[in-house]
Amino acid sequence: MDIERLPVEPCLLGESPLWHPREQALYWCDIPGRTLHRYDPGSQAHASWAFAHDLGCCAACDDGTLIVAQRDSLLGFDPATGGRTVMASAPYDTAFERFNDGKTDPRGRFWVGTIYEPRDQRLASLYRLDPQGLQRVAGDITTSNGLAFSPDGRTMYWADTKAHTVTAWDYDLKRGEPANRRIFARFDPPAAHPPSGDYAGRPDGAAVDSEGCYWVAMFEGGRVLRYSPEGELLRTVQLPVRCPTMPCFGGADLRTLYITTAREKRPADELAAMPWSGCVLQLRVDVPGLPATLVRQP
Repeated sequence: MDIERLPVEPCLLGESPLWHPREQALYWCDIPGRTLHRYDPGSQAHASWAFAHDLGCCAACDDGTLIVAQRDSLLGFDPATGGRTVMASAPYDTAFERFNDGKTDPRGRFWVGTIYEPRDQRLASLYRLDPQGLQRVAGDITTSNGLAFSPDGRTMYWADTKAHTVTAWDYDLKRGEPANRRIFARFDPPAAHPPSGDYAGRPDGAAVDSEGCYWVAMFEGGRVLRYSPEGELLRTVQLPVRCPTMPCFGGADLRTLYITTAREKRPADELAAMPWSGCVLQLRVDVPGLPATLVRQP
């Protein structure tokens, strides 16, 4: 398997890769770098925009703008002009919490979770953006990640990275309501392994392919895993980095798997051995992904 990297300088903590279905270009965030990136594989043109606060994720909208989730707000962002408008203010104490992983459901609703940064209590939440504003839908989590939806829109996936757990929910696509939360995949924490043991990592960002299989990046595990809709591990993709953060499908045929990665706070010997840490990786896969749904703007 040939794994390549995009010809762009590495991020501190790359996240939220998004293949824009209209622009045929890739967007992603550098969370602590407070930067939104865009790369066009056709022209190999790279652009970036700086923001005032940590970025968690981004999503494409049907009016040509993007939603950018930064620590203190959700912004409407126009890449053509650089214009920004506040869509919703953060409904939490930004000294301890920030927006993190986000995804658009098949009906065009934007969902975004948070991370409770002290990581000592399960105080993070999951929100849905409605015309009336942000609605808190779920909680009892520390680090919201792994949001994804099945091809038929009847299952929602959500991970708690701190708990090493991915859950699946029945999803009412018409109403935008999840129910019947259950364990989809669970992983051993580091304490379950001796110091020299093979820690498989913890679940970070995710994507679903056209067969309904769930691909999840294993932070500190150096791999991406593919699970069947029934929760059976089907494939392991080993990567030349320790900390992948999120996969997404792109390219004209949606068979290029892009993977953001991290280098922030990693040991010097690890970075020397894995110089692609922080880069966006790409590889070809057999099963195409699903096109990103555009957020419906009122």
